[in-house]
Amino acid sequence: MHFTDTPDAVRAWVHGWARSRGAGEPRPRPWGFTVTIGTPGNVMSHVLPTADEATVRELTSGAAGPGVWLKAFVPADSLAAWIAPGWSLPAAPGSLMSTALTAGSFRTPAPLPAGYRLRTWNHGGVVHARVQTADGTTAARGQTSVDGGTAVIDRVETHPAHRRRGLGRVIVVALGRAAAERGATVGLLASTAEGRALYEATGWEVAAPLANALRGPSPADAGERQRQRIGAATSR
Repeated sequence: MHFTDTPDAVRAWVHGWARSRGAGEPRPRPWGFTVTIGTPGNVMSHVLPTADEATVRELTSGAAGPGVWLKAFVPADSLAAWIAPGWSLPAAPGSLMSTALTAGSFRTPAPLPAGYRLRTWNHGGVVHARVQTADGTTAARGQTSVDGGTAVIDRVETHPAHRRRGLGRVIVVALGRAAAERGATVGLLASTAEGRALYEATGWEVAAPLANALRGPSPADAGERQRQRIGAATSR
């Protein structure tokens, strides 16, 4: 199974991503999908398989509270020029990436450094992977949602204290193997700019650019204001 164009890939990705996050089923819209996440920093996400200036301007000009995200598979410069006042691009642009899960890199496990162990388990149809230290501390993690021939890999991260040891590769390969064992032949994921090199090293390829816009202050700005308030209160 292979996707012939970006909109098809995005449609498959958004359903797997929503399932991975435990969100509601993506609601179809004339321009794409809305996924309700329900957390303070991510109330909902609007996902546009195709995006143009008129659609983005109309969508972002409507009433929306803070914590609403817009995901568009276009260059970040384009999205930045289209969004209405009150929206920002709080993170570096990323990519939608794909791979064939029968690739050689998924046939054998990635080497696990001494002192670590890998755990995988299935919960609610989502396969989770953890690399842990001897005392049970989580050093790296990730998960994947499989639907038919497509797997969406999500939330891959390595704790800063355990980076540059190949643990991210262990997680990605373990999830790819688990997905292939469940019948998936194509993998999809949304990568940050920082994570792109990891995925490319394990056989993933960029399918489309991905830019994210946020309504209201960015999480970093909100955190800084909170620290300033705490500092002001402490000094009084």
